[in-house]
Amino acid sequence: MIDQRYLELLAREYPSARAAASEIINLKAILSLPKGTEYFFSDLHGEHEAFLYQLKSASGVVRKKIDELFEQSISESDRIALAGLIYSPEAELSRARRDCAQYPDWCRITIYRLVEICKEAASKYTRSKVRKKLPADFAYIIDELLHADGGSNKPHYHSEIIRTIVETKMGDEFITALCYLIQQLLIDRLHIIGDIYDRGPRADAIMDALIRCHDVDIQWGNHDISWMGAAAGNWACIANVIRLAISYNNFDLLEDGYGINLRALSVFAEHIYRDDPCELFLPHVLDETLYDPVDIRLAAKMHKAMAVIQFKAEGQLIRKHPEYGMENRILLDKINLKTGTVLLDGKEYPMRDLHFPTVDPEQPLELTHAEEELMKTIAASFLHSDRLTKHIRFLYSHGSMYLRINSNLLYHGCIPLTKDCEFAEVSFSGAPHSGRAYLEYLDKVVRSAYFAPRGAKERENACDFMWYLWCGANSPLFGKTKLSTFERYFIEDKSTHAEKFNPYYKFIESRPACEMILREFGLDPETSHIINGHVPVRLKEGESPVKGDGLLFMIDGGISKAYQKQTGIGGYTFIANSRYLALAEHKPLKAGRNPAENSPRVMVVEAIKQRVTVGDTDTGAEIARQIEELTALLDAYRSGAIKEK
Repeated sequence: MIDQRYLELLAREYPSARAAASEIINLKAILSLPKGTEYFFSDLHGEHEAFLYQLKSASGVVRKKIDELFEQSISESDRIALAGLIYSPEAELSRARRDCAQYPDWCRITIYRLVEICKEAASKYTRSKVRKKLPADFAYIIDELLHADGGSNKPHYHSEIIRTIVETKMGDEFITALCYLIQQLLIDRLHIIGDIYDRGPRADAIMDALIRCHDVDIQWGNHDISWMGAAAGNWACIANVIRLAISYNNFDLLEDGYGINLRALSVFAEHIYRDDPCELFLPHVLDETLYDPVDIRLAAKMHKAMAVIQFKAEGQLIRKHPEYGMENRILLDKINLKTGTVLLDGKEYPMRDLHFPTVDPEQPLELTHAEEELMKTIAASFLHSDRLTKHIRFLYSHGSMYLRINSNLLYHGCIPLTKDCEFAEVSFSGAPHSGRAYLEYLDKVVRSAYFAPRGAKERENACDFMWYLWCGANSPLFGKTKLSTFERYFIEDKSTHAEKFNPYYKFIESRPACEMILREFGLDPETSHIINGHVPVRLKEGESPVKGDGLLFMIDGGISKAYQKQTGIGGYTFIANSRYLALAEHKPLKAGRNPAENSPRVMVVEAIKQRVTVGDTDTGAEIARQIEELTALLDAYRSGAIKEK
């Protein structure tokens, strides 16, 4: 029974029986449409060029649509060129103007072809939804061309529209508008399964692109959480994100992207490590700095300075929070400068570097006065960066620890399990949490770190905990026993570098564990799937992204250049449309290659027996509820319980 007061409020929007009935007709028709195509990306790691290419190409679906429409009518080279145009219209138009002797004719033919692709891409949506996506300047013209099925009466009309577009020299702008419209229409909803930040050059450009997307959600990864912690003022997180950015030569992200002033750090590092070559801290130069290149030797000094500060800040957090159970990760106090060794898990190992001018052996975790002032300066830059604030707020407003949507369960790392394949019980607030309840508890903690009242103990503890989520053994975003950053820098013995994974990663290879997880989150294993990221799939070693007898898809395929030697590919996109589930296997993006030649290999991993409609989705359930309410309003109008306006 729907409350009378609610119906009276609903009547303000639908003031008559006719208005209510009209909306019921509209909504019921929408339920019968095919569901829109969902795209799932994971572990973007700042690789903005590769990600933007994958968005523009709809992860190969653009090329697939072109082949379906034109395989029998135009050559493969022309289909490749048409795909390249949709991906990068400005560049391809410039080439066409240069190479085409009859450029106006080329424009007319191209517009006809793009309109056909647009029609196909728009066919899943209502006319009103398509209209909302149309570029304002060309909205009327495109709407006319998309609905050009006027029998024998309108062919000349539509031909005249296209001819006049070219005659008025608006062809380039119109073609560009059509290309961007196709890009938007082919992606109905975008899911990001974590780790937008770190390693790649411009995570800020990825965030800008996501903010422009019409329908997007994010499941936080541990690298995202580290940046969120830094934006909340956690010094260990601040030191970590700066250290990682320097280690991958990502100065453009810090300085140009977010306006983080590193001048104080460069002066400090040059002074403290002036006689230290810092050979162990030379950055990985996967991408060149464009705006303000930093000398590689100075960068190494800055890198070491932040690493030492990070180890101190982390040690202080561990001492402050014994409930983290990470006392064994305080290692600065285990260094013996006389023997040149460090004590790790009861065994001594030779140190590769013993130059620690800012570490007091009596109080190794204390920041020097100069380090303290440096961190205050850098923290102020983080807190006062308007662009970073905008991006972090978007991560909060569109993000979560996990998401259930359309029979899919999305999360970045893992659901912590015991060695007996049971949900691990974790207690940080005095009460134990496990499985779904644990992730929901952590979601609240993450929000408290940024939104709880300033100065409140709740906010302070939550802000501290952001660092634990980055690298703690029971963090579902991390899922390993330790993060061996210290060992990788200072210990030669590679056995100390090993990071043991949570049992989750063993158990998800088989179906029972995946079924258990799906049921824990209220989903039916017969009709549901898990979409997971975090751990790169080593395809070149024979590893498969499909786990648990087809119930789980691990879609970290190495879009990050740092992982491509391990994976052998350039990332995955998981695609769910009304007819099938598919994995797009991307090639590493290479400059100079025709954009269409970067098209991925799209593999259908599960065909759907009966085409999925909007009525079968979560949106459909919401629409069904609206129909129920409107039907009650219509009945109220007809019975006289509510008067029509």
